[in-house]
Amino acid sequence: MRTPCFIIDEKALRTNLSILKGVKERTGCKILLAQKAYSCYATYPLISQYLDGTTASGLYEAKLGREHFPGEVHVFSPAYKEEDFDELLGIADDFVFNSIAQLKKYGARAKACGKGVGLRLNPEHSTQDHAIYDPCSPGSRMGVRAKDFEKSVLPLLDGFHMHTLCEQGSDALAETVEALEEKFGRYLSRVKWLNLGGGHHITRSDYDIPLLEKTILRLQNTYGVQIYLEPGEAVVLNAGTLTGEVLDIVNNGIDIAILDVSAACHMPDVLEMPYRPPVLGAGKPGEKAFTYRLAGNTCLAGDVIGDYSFDSPLKVGDRITFSDMALYTMVKTNTFNGTPLPDILFRTPDGELKTVRTFSYSDFKSRL
Repeated sequence: MRTPCFIIDEKALRTNLSILKGVKERTGCKILLAQKAYSCYATYPLISQYLDGTTASGLYEAKLGREHFPGEVHVFSPAYKEEDFDELLGIADDFVFNSIAQLKKYGARAKACGKGVGLRLNPEHSTQDHAIYDPCSPGSRMGVRAKDFEKSVLPLLDGFHMHTLCEQGSDALAETVEALEEKFGRYLSRVKWLNLGGGHHITRSDYDIPLLEKTILRLQNTYGVQIYLEPGEAVVLNAGTLTGEVLDIVNNGIDIAILDVSAACHMPDVLEMPYRPPVLGAGKPGEKAFTYRLAGNTCLAGDVIGDYSFDSPLKVGDRITFSDMALYTMVKTNTFNGTPLPDILFRTPDGELKTVRTFSYSDFKSRL
């Protein structure tokens, strides 16, 4: 196996999907794959055995979902382009609009084609510290506030959409649902469905699934709505790895291992969020005998993944494996500096590695 490479683990993926299917069966909710987090469509035939469909952020994701994932196709965009919307009418089942203006512009056309029409709401209730991922932060461009809602649009609406979470538990959801009901509760019984968005870490070991199910059942029983969830991370949480190789070791007050894996090119969330991805067999700086800064091989000075410690000294040629690398990685990879894209592999339950896709110079060149 050459590096760098992503490996998607079928056994771990099935474990996550079984948990999500259990939530569906016990509550009657529907769960969609948020393709913005994970779009490796080679695994869609497997995922579609458990989930109800896909959500898309625009035309390309909607086409991918329709072509490769049996089930419903929902789409949300902060603003639709006219030419994209015309094509989407032949692809998507449900449209969510981000503003009253967009709803008025396109909603009737969608209804005339038999499509579901929804409006994204902003409950103005923040439950997280990462402003870049907080749709309820002051000045947010996402969703309609209660003060801006117009009751005259209710006849156009089949549903409401709310997405406010990021890698959070059901306690944050329950808290946000209370805010939603306080601001918009009088309208909820007027629609057919309520989409609670993504960011639910349902498959995390400490996630409170009973509280999630209690919240879903209460909403469905109180307002008579079909509840949708659209997790991305929860579907593939801890179901993928990214393996790279140590190319060189330099010292500048700290030992620095330069890898063929790049934060900037292969896991941009490390720099955007930021966060420190776990490394198999490694500890925090100083926890083990030998500490290294793991860094990429691009010209960006800040292409640094993080500081880690190991039981033994690293050497050129050693393999480094980052875990939880299925989500928000493959969908965000880029070829800055002409950096090669990692191969994508699939590990079957018996341990066999199958090649899903390899990349070459032509993939870099053809984009430009």
